[in-house]
Amino acid sequence: MRVVAAMSGGVDSAVAAARAVEAGHDVTGIHLALSRNPASYRSGARGCCTIEDANDARRAADVIGIPFYVWDLSDRFHEDVVEDFMDEYAAGRTPNPCLRCNEKIKFAAVLDRALSLGFDAVATGHYARLETGPASRGGLVEMHRAVDHGKDQSYVLGVLTQDQLAHSLFPLGGSTKAEVRREAAARGLLVADKPDSHDICFVADGDNAGWLREKLGDRAPNHGGDIVDDATGEVLGQHEGTVGFTIGQRRGLRIGRPAPDGKPRFVLDISPVTGTVTVGPRERLAVDRITGRAPRWCGAEPGLLEGPQVTVQLRAHGAELPARVAVDGGTVEIELLEPAFGIAPGQAAVVYDGSRVVGSATIAAAVAAR
Repeated sequence: MRVVAAMSGGVDSAVAAARAVEAGHDVTGIHLALSRNPASYRSGARGCCTIEDANDARRAADVIGIPFYVWDLSDRFHEDVVEDFMDEYAAGRTPNPCLRCNEKIKFAAVLDRALSLGFDAVATGHYARLETGPASRGGLVEMHRAVDHGKDQSYVLGVLTQDQLAHSLFPLGGSTKAEVRREAAARGLLVADKPDSHDICFVADGDNAGWLREKLGDRAPNHGGDIVDDATGEVLGQHEGTVGFTIGQRRGLRIGRPAPDGKPRFVLDISPVTGTVTVGPRERLAVDRITGRAPRWCGAEPGLLEGPQVTVQLRAHGAELPARVAVDGGTVEIELLEPAFGIAPGQAAVVYDGSRVVGSATIAAAVAAR
C-alpha cells in the first residue's frame, strides 16, 4: 500500500513510520504545520507542534529513508480545534482538543488529502489495535485497546468511523512504550529518549484559564462573577471569568476559607450567563445518568448495549465504568452501574465492549446519582 505516515517529531510516530516501511508499504512521511505562528505554541518536551518537532520529524524520516513533506493545516486546525476549544469553554463546557484534532484533522483533513493524492492509508503512532471483526459483526475493521493499557489511546480515537478505520494503520498497538523506545534507539533514531508531549499544544505556557481570557477577550460570556456555596447560597468569593473553571475542579478556587466540615469544595456547576460558579462537597459531583449527543460509531450503530463487558470511559486517563447504553438516533443514554464524579458537559463518553471501541458521544448532560 501507499501510506502517509504522520510524523509529529516524537518517538512513537517515528517508529510507526519505520514499521510501516518494514511491513513492505510505500511510505511518505508528513509533518503537520498546525500553528500560524509556531513560536507561539509549546516548545521542547511540552509540545508537539513546534519548529523543533518538525526538524526532529525530518531527521527521523532521513534515517528511515523515506520522502518527507510538511503539510500546512494551520487554518483548518485553528477553525476546527482552537476555535472549538474557545467556544466550548465560553459555553461552560469542557472539550477535549486532542480528540477533536483526531476527528477533524488527522483522520479527516489529512486522510482526505492523502486519498486524493493516491495514497491508501494513514499511519500514526497512536497506541491502539485494529483487527478484522467476526462475520457476526459484519467483518468490519474493529479498533481495540492497545496491549500497553498505560499508553492506550483508543479513548481519543473513539470518534473514528468505519471508513476512517479502514484507511488507518496503528503499528504500535501491540507494543509497550519501553519496547518502542528500545526499538527507536536500535534504529538510530535520535528521538528515542525524547520526552512525551503533554497537555494542550496550542496553550504556550500551560495556563489554560489565562490563555482563554486573553484570546476570548470581549467574546467571553462574562468578566467575573460570584463563587457560591451550593448548600447555603452564600457568596464565598469572586472570580475573573467562568472560562477558568471546569466541573470537578478543586484547586485554584481561592475562596479563602474551608467549608464548615473542613472538607474541600469542588466546582459543581458553571453558569456563563450569570457568571456564577457553584461549589460544594465531592459527593455532590456523583452522577449515574449521562445523555450524549453527536454520536460517532466505529462500525454499525448499536441499539442497546448491556452485559458484563460493556463499559464507558469518560476521561482520557479515566477508569472504565460498567454501564448500560441505549442509542436512539442522535441521542445516547448511558446508565452507569457505579457512580462517576466530576463529569462535565463537553467531555467525550467512549463506549467499549470488552477491548473493542464501539464509538463515542459528546456529553450533553450528567444527572446526579440518587
